[in-house]
Amino acid sequence: MSFKIKLFSKKPKEKQFEIESPDKNIKCRVRLRDGRVYYEVKKNEDLLIRESRLGFKLHGEDDLGQNLALVRTQKKSENEVWSPIVGEEKQIHNQYNETVFYLTEITEKQRLFSVRFRVFNDGVAFRYEIPPQPSFQRIIVVDELTEFNLDLNGQAWRIPAYQATKYELNYEKWPVYELRDAVHTPLTVETNSNKYLSIHEAALYNYGSMTLKLNADRRLQADITPLSDGNKAYLDLPFDSPWRVIMIADSAIELTVNRMILNLNTPPKEDFSWVKPLKFLGIWWAMYVGEWTWAEGKKHGASTEHAKQYLDWCVKLGVSGLLIEGWNNGWSGEWSMNGKFTDYLHPVADFNMEEVSEKAREYNLDLIAQHETVGQIDNYERQLESAFSYLVSNGIHYVKTGYTGSKMLIAGRQEFHHSQVGVLHYQKTVELASRYQIMLNIHEPIKGTGIERTYPNILTREGAKGQEYEGGKIRLNHATILPFTRMLCGAFDYTPGIFDLRNPAKRVYTTLARQLAYYVVFYSGMQMLADRPEVYEKQPVIFEFLQKVPVSWQTTIPLLGKIGEYYAVARRDSLSPDWYVAGVTNEESRRMNLNMEFLEEGVKYTAYVYRDGAASDYRENPLEIEVERKIVERGDFLDIWLAAGGGFAVRLVKGY
Repeated sequence: MSFKIKLFSKKPKEKQFEIESPDKNIKCRVRLRDGRVYYEVKKNEDLLIRESRLGFKLHGEDDLGQNLALVRTQKKSENEVWSPIVGEEKQIHNQYNETVFYLTEITEKQRLFSVRFRVFNDGVAFRYEIPPQPSFQRIIVVDELTEFNLDLNGQAWRIPAYQATKYELNYEKWPVYELRDAVHTPLTVETNSNKYLSIHEAALYNYGSMTLKLNADRRLQADITPLSDGNKAYLDLPFDSPWRVIMIADSAIELTVNRMILNLNTPPKEDFSWVKPLKFLGIWWAMYVGEWTWAEGKKHGASTEHAKQYLDWCVKLGVSGLLIEGWNNGWSGEWSMNGKFTDYLHPVADFNMEEVSEKAREYNLDLIAQHETVGQIDNYERQLESAFSYLVSNGIHYVKTGYTGSKMLIAGRQEFHHSQVGVLHYQKTVELASRYQIMLNIHEPIKGTGIERTYPNILTREGAKGQEYEGGKIRLNHATILPFTRMLCGAFDYTPGIFDLRNPAKRVYTTLARQLAYYVVFYSGMQMLADRPEVYEKQPVIFEFLQKVPVSWQTTIPLLGKIGEYYAVARRDSLSPDWYVAGVTNEESRRMNLNMEFLEEGVKYTAYVYRDGAASDYRENPLEIEVERKIVERGDFLDIWLAAGGGFAVRLVKGY
């Protein structure tokens, strides 16, 4: 009692603390003033995030984040190297300085919470931590008050939030001062001082996804995806919020190797040594070009006969797996309306699961089963464990989930995919899949927030416009924006590898060389060879690149890049000394002069170069491609011309 009286009598004093990055270039200043907590971020002398507010607006409670006093601080430093099972690098450096601020209210309730800050050499992250308290056991979040007060004149690459197609939109470049409506993260911004920031979140569990929009004070503020009743989250304490992350770079390509999102997640608690990346064919693109259908009938794609034929093709082409879509009951008629009745336990009449899975076992091939939910979560969760058990009993350990539809039906209510209950569903599938040793490719997903460090069975996800939008709905600069935006939050299933570019049923507006480049430009722990196998058979010299290109990498080195214009990257195979280099351009042709300084000193490499032909053009002549072989070594330059809408790919083999 005496402590309370003494604390109430004190007027909060202004306090200020500074947390430096290990290299001392980034400084995060945390200030307690007038009973509120604020932060700001500088790199060297450049103020990137001006004073920004923290806290929550709660239902039936005073705001959490006012009338505060500092109880104590706690500091810590970390410097470790860890190895993902699958990824863009074999070793990831995790180094930061941390300070936790333990705060209490100078009110009768004396509610407690803390804010944990971590300052890395390439950014700043913080999260809220709220412990259970005698009179404070459960909260309802109405709004999160977190601000990111950056220069309004910066240029942001944005996609709008709360759209029916979720993240599947073309990016547009807008000034920050125009972001009055919510936009998705990662939100990448070029400042007026030519620094690059990307605001995102890490370790998203049991909470709505963060979007961003300008508040009444013209500051970017967290806008949490609401539940159907308008509230943002119902939380039993204790609760740790997702990390709020500000990635910082001096150049755009430096952003592309920022690993903060992964580093802010915890190591796995279980054995995931069974996880393995996969390259696969699919009973898929034939449906898009009208040769087959998802639904039963004369042109049904997922028949026993077709599946066996494709397994034969996998062996012939040297591919390790096969995706089968349309194998289960629920695709007939208007499939997008059938989600309430979709059956994940019984194949359609012309598909014999046991027969197909037995042939896959004989060939030592992996099958990938699709679970398209159409957002009908109540139906899916009723069957989920039985469905996973059924697949595993047939030797299937890869699942492609799908959530088509503008919203999800959860507990009888229409909910945003990215709301708290949507996030909880995605997490339920991940955890249950890990119990059954199932690896996931999640389409229409919750965005990546690095939880694949904790759950490595998440091999990839969609979460942006992919190749299914070809035919005029993808801008040519899309592939030159994604490495600086969507790819900052993890693996992306773009479904590349279309060789039949001029098919009038689904015209693909790229060059052939660009299709090869996608396998290196877009990292994915599951990579699909998306075209039909008979198309590949006709182009054996070009297809050899798809046979050889790895799915998991030892090292990733960005070489060149300008957001929306071009990008080139070098990656080393995780299982051999071979390197792969690839690049893409927008609607403009250009030359790239690439320094091979990343190669091992004193060693000659054989370079197999796949480039656009002299007359290549994504509109009129997309199929012209040149393949050449040359000897290169460290310090050499590769001079490569890219056609409009084009690209290139290079395989570098040690020796000659």
